[in-house]
Amino acid sequence: MFDIRDFMDDVARSVAFLSRIHMPQRHFVNFDGRLSRAVRAFPLAGLLIVLPAAAIVSVFSALQVSPLFTAFVAVAVQAMITGALHEDGLCDTADGLGGGKTKEKALVIMKDSRIGSYGAVALILSFGLRVSALAAVMPLVSPTGAGLLVLAVAALSRTAMVWHWSKLPPARQDGVAASAGEPQASAVTFALIFGIVSAAVLLLVSGASLLAAVLAIGAFAATVPAFSEIVNGKIGGHTGDTIGATQQLTEIAVFAALALAI
Repeated sequence: MFDIRDFMDDVARSVAFLSRIHMPQRHFVNFDGRLSRAVRAFPLAGLLIVLPAAAIVSVFSALQVSPLFTAFVAVAVQAMITGALHEDGLCDTADGLGGGKTKEKALVIMKDSRIGSYGAVALILSFGLRVSALAAVMPLVSPTGAGLLVLAVAALSRTAMVWHWSKLPPARQDGVAASAGEPQASAVTFALIFGIVSAAVLLLVSGASLLAAVLAIGAFAATVPAFSEIVNGKIGGHTGDTIGATQQLTEIAVFAALALAI
């Protein structure tokens, strides 16, 4: 049976896990740190976390601020709110998968706080591709529509995290993802349905074409399995870093699809 209070607790826990936003302590009473059920709220948490950036995109677009500058500000605001959590995951994953010849070596590299060449290139490409794609899309929709597109991408990219997390076993038993618990099957199903449906609605309401919406969701559907297969072949499971990298790669793929389709 669906309990709205339990769901709100899951939303608060998800927001706290995915960002630096402090949530009321009442949502953490008797909370043991496991997110097995709470992952169902990741798509909604993504919408809440990215709401300031989406508002900036809408307001700046209405004021006819440069799309490139607006896109940079929006991506920067997201990084500040999340504490660059997902960017860090992408960086560590790129260094580990790129530089580690064995599973053990890759995992050691991923725990190293230093940035290697693979990670540096991944960060540059991530910011560059997201900013350029968003800047390309913004002039083609209304100011409100541009903000809704940002929210749609946020929902899909956080849904992608849950999907990747559920597809693979933990690569290490002492990592953040392993300690947070294995996602419940029902929670994963809820997240997938909520994330995809909410993103589809936001995309269509934004003024994007049906083709653009289909391509955006298709980019999400292709990115997660492909990346998960690469990760599984390299390190035999997920880590907190690969979950964060999934968010970044999905965001890039969906924004790119929108830039090509709109």
